[in-house]
Amino acid sequence: MQDSSIMERRLRPIYDCLESGNNKKALQEAEKALKKTPNILCFKALKALALLRMSRDEEADTLVGEIAAKNPSDDSTLQVMTFCYKEREEFSKICTLYSNAAKQNPGCEDILSHLFISYVRVNDFSSQQLVAMQLYKLKPKNPYYFWAVMSVVLKAVRGPDSKIPEKRKLLLTLAQRMIDKQISENKIDAEQEVQLYLSILKYQQKYAEALDFLEGDLGRKIYPGAPVELKIELLKSLDRWGECNVLLKDLLRENPDRWDYHKDYILSVTKLKQSSVAFDGADCTFEQCYEFLCQLIESGARVVRGPFLGRLELHHTMTDLNENASELLGDFLELLVEYFRKFGDKACCANDIILFLNFLEAERRAELASRLLEVCEISSTKLPQNKEQMQKHICSLQVSRICGAHALSTEHLAALYTAFSLHYEHGTTAFGSDLLPTDMGPSDSYALLAGELGLAPFDVQIKLEIIFNNGVNDFLAVHVMYDLSLKLQTSEHLIEALCLLHYLLSNSPSNFHAKLLCLQIYHLIGCGWGAHKTSESLEMKYVQLDSMGYLHVSQLPLIGIPSIAKPWYDSTLRFFTSSYKESLEYLAMCYKFGSFSKLEEFMDFRDKLSNSLHFLLISTEAVLLEFVCLCGLYAQNMAAIKAMKIVPSQDRIQWDQVTDNRDISVIVKWNAQTYPNADADMKRESFAQDVELVRIRSMLARIICGCVEAITHKETKNKDIETMKQLKHSWTDLWLRIRNANYKPTSNQYLVNLLPSRLHGIMAAPYEASIIHLIEMVLQIEERHSTAKLSCDALCDDFNLVRRLLCDTITEYNESSDLAWKRRNSQETIVNCIEVSAHSFYQLKIWNNR
Repeated sequence: MQDSSIMERRLRPIYDCLESGNNKKALQEAEKALKKTPNILCFKALKALALLRMSRDEEADTLVGEIAAKNPSDDSTLQVMTFCYKEREEFSKICTLYSNAAKQNPGCEDILSHLFISYVRVNDFSSQQLVAMQLYKLKPKNPYYFWAVMSVVLKAVRGPDSKIPEKRKLLLTLAQRMIDKQISENKIDAEQEVQLYLSILKYQQKYAEALDFLEGDLGRKIYPGAPVELKIELLKSLDRWGECNVLLKDLLRENPDRWDYHKDYILSVTKLKQSSVAFDGADCTFEQCYEFLCQLIESGARVVRGPFLGRLELHHTMTDLNENASELLGDFLELLVEYFRKFGDKACCANDIILFLNFLEAERRAELASRLLEVCEISSTKLPQNKEQMQKHICSLQVSRICGAHALSTEHLAALYTAFSLHYEHGTTAFGSDLLPTDMGPSDSYALLAGELGLAPFDVQIKLEIIFNNGVNDFLAVHVMYDLSLKLQTSEHLIEALCLLHYLLSNSPSNFHAKLLCLQIYHLIGCGWGAHKTSESLEMKYVQLDSMGYLHVSQLPLIGIPSIAKPWYDSTLRFFTSSYKESLEYLAMCYKFGSFSKLEEFMDFRDKLSNSLHFLLISTEAVLLEFVCLCGLYAQNMAAIKAMKIVPSQDRIQWDQVTDNRDISVIVKWNAQTYPNADADMKRESFAQDVELVRIRSMLARIICGCVEAITHKETKNKDIETMKQLKHSWTDLWLRIRNANYKPTSNQYLVNLLPSRLHGIMAAPYEASIIHLIEMVLQIEERHSTAKLSCDALCDDFNLVRRLLCDTITEYNESSDLAWKRRNSQETIVNCIEVSAHSFYQLKIWNNR
């Protein structure tokens, strides 16, 4: 007891210093404790942790290795060693640590529990299963048993055996039998255990067994709150459409506004009609379906959207099946107009109509647009009398834009612009008073919509008067100015748009739509500082750094200002790193609390973040920026390169698992699309080009590190030279494949479109030949070839080519009458030229210092 109290008294100040971030003081306290008790491993582990957090990695590694060699088994030392390995992201070593401890204490429940969690972190499902069964034999508790069952399931659906149908089936059968054993012994007592059993049955497509169990005594007793959607899903999987239809009818009577229920109900009617099988109480014909929808409309105490949307869904379903929908339901256009009359004053009405717009004949869409405008009873000379009428007008304009009704002459567009300005000012004055700073104005949609129009240029003096006199209502002109700039190939109207947006933000600081448009325009004209300030005001945090990072962070390499780029890179990479570590702890908590249903969600989230294209791009760009900015002493540069942990011979990226997490819908758009999936196709093409960009950039980083190692590592010279030869061939093959793919830049037709991939600027710069000549020069000099001088001459020619391209670009830019319009392209060329030269000069500097 005395020794325990003394230990605690000596450990407490070290822990307190580490928790408060005072690592230097923690190191001093640990060394002081070690002088008194030099053989206590926990003090050594705390010293190592303090050294790690002070970035003294070599000293910490040595100390951690000494402790691990002694196979510690006390809980305090193991916990601190776990923190050390987590700091270094060496999760597999935690498994070894606890595995050795478990051998020394085979009956320790705590050590075995920690060992299980350590295997969870590294996705070692087989080892998880073995340890879980050891725990269950030691302490026969249900959680431990189901840890083993979940491990078997994960091995079947996510492990190496998941790709072999026979082994997958065998593992899932094993998992089912394990739970069947618990059921037969009446040991099932938790909802999560029932959910796991149901998921195992669904993985095996044993839907009938799953439904029987769900509706059985045990299922009702332990899982009384099972969502009805689960039963609907099972009935659909079993093609028991009659029961599904009856169930959905009951649900719709209780909640007629559930759109998902309406879709499933109409699907069930379709299946029953096609099968010609009658079912008591079910609607088996479209006539019965229509009658039921009418009943919902008539019997409702209040008017809801669901049944009206159901009629539209029924109409297009019948049309797809070559049924005479118009005879039963009437004209599809009239149904859309009726829906607009009922719900046009709701902000969601336009999106609802757009869902069905593709099912209306293209030649009738203009008629729909004019009919909706007639229903509003608002013209250029008649203003809305209330908010509801204004919202109806806005909805009709949004639908009209999607229908292509705004493809007008310049004179008509100018008149329409004037009308929109009048409506916006009236809406702001009449209905926009007493709003909170965080509120959006009720007539802001006029501004967002009008942005897609075209407008004839007008006098500069008039523009300035509009900017400083009219203020916020000229947010209408932003997209107009972009269209004008695109038509006239000048930046004048884009600069004007920025003035309007900033004035708008001074009056409405929370209007994030304006901030996003500002950010887009700044990057279009290559203004890095403006984009930086705007992105800071957006305050992107957490997962937004991934889903919205493409708007700003991905464009930073074009700016060429490291002081802007580096903080963004650091904050983005910190998010990804911390999120990955936190997700591992979430998995541990899922096992701890038996939340098996959430386990795979966390695993999917972790995989999406770790394989995110944005993460791969930013991590690569951060490394290349570090290379370009290395200007310290030789020892400092070598330490920085070592800290990057790049292995030139290994491509660690799993290219087949790269994910696109961009949210391209964050900017509101009402573009008239030429075909339904235009946005999806644009995103897919942009993703493919950015993947190729990351391939080039990551291989470039490996080549630079490989050159450094070939120059500086004499003990592995032959191996490094072979690696460089392989990289040279890979580099050549990569460029050949990308050029043959013949990628095209994304369209710049609309302001809200994705910006062109940087791949095209990289391909236009002399990267390919310069890097090949650099590799050849390194190889020939290190191998003492007589042709080394020729390689040096070739590299000198590359420098001259880069110099000429740089000078020509700057001269052409300075002679341009519109500096802002071509700034982005010129800036991109200049940045690429400087980067190519910087990488080559860096290798020469390494040689000189060596």
